[in-house]
Amino acid sequence: MKKHLCDIDNESDRSAPHPCDGETAEDDLWFLPGPPGDGSDLLAPLPRGEPGEHDRIEAWEQAQGAQALPLARVAARFGALDQRLRSAPAGWRHRLALMEASDLSWLAGDRVSVDRLGLWQAMHISAAGDDTTALQRAAWTFRRLSGGPGPEPDLAGFLDRHEVEGEDPLSDRVAAWNDLMKAADNLHPIVRACLAFHLWPMSGIGLQGDVLEGGVVALRLSASDGQGSAFFVPIAATGAGRLRGGGDPADKLRRWLDASGQGILRAMRHLDQLEQWEITARDRIVNLSGRTPPRLVEALLGWPLVTAPMAEALTGASRAAVQRNLACFEAHGLVRELTGQGRFRMWRVTT
Repeated sequence: MKKHLCDIDNESDRSAPHPCDGETAEDDLWFLPGPPGDGSDLLAPLPRGEPGEHDRIEAWEQAQGAQALPLARVAARFGALDQRLRSAPAGWRHRLALMEASDLSWLAGDRVSVDRLGLWQAMHISAAGDDTTALQRAAWTFRRLSGGPGPEPDLAGFLDRHEVEGEDPLSDRVAAWNDLMKAADNLHPIVRACLAFHLWPMSGIGLQGDVLEGGVVALRLSASDGQGSAFFVPIAATGAGRLRGGGDPADKLRRWLDASGQGILRAMRHLDQLEQWEITARDRIVNLSGRTPPRLVEALLGWPLVTAPMAEALTGASRAAVQRNLACFEAHGLVRELTGQGRFRMWRVTT
């Protein structure tokens, strides 16, 4: 009968414990974990290497090279928008800033419509149940997008931020941010804007989880290579999906360029509608006397909604003249009254 391996007697060394005898010394069981202890004899884990600023910038430079053709298309579209705004009425830039500020508020969770923002900005008018804090944040965004110095000369001043006692000095965080942006000088402004948007949450300058300040900073940076007529590259209207933070720099830049291209096309279509409306309006009011009709046209170009008090303040005309001309505009099919009420009425252009 064949013997099992454990039954074979080792005559040469019967005194040595055999693995099957159950008498093996614990020191020989090297393959089992040792007894619980303080772990003082174990090596500490190696620190995980974090990418430095140069490594981050290099990755974005590679992404820029990979997206060279889409970047060129977006830059050309922005150049066309910038050139068009150069000789356009001031109301066009005003409207685009209102639209973008409203869209950014939706990305930030405030959900302020462009009509509500316009009324708040013009007259501080809000409806029952409106969140005034959200309206104030959206109005701040509008003011930063509608003109004035950009974020690079004085970031703290641009954000209207000040030192807070008990926190790390704001000047240190701003200096670190400026160093990072300076290291990215070789990137195209639109690519720098994308970089800034995605790195802003790690800067420690803005509020945790708030995309509003980072979005405004990025949008102003995106237009730094223009002629100064367009203060930002429209992007927020395309929604949060294209601005999400997942993926590597190449993925982020691809989505950013896609959103920028679509945002610029949307802005251009809106300007086409405003231009056509203005041509029609000036043709239909040619027989109306006085200075109020052309001034009312300018007011309607700049604001998505106009009330009688707003029109009175914007045109410098009397309330009676404003209401009379708004009635004429409505009769000519140039504006539409939205409320259907006798008081607190609002009008918008019929594009």
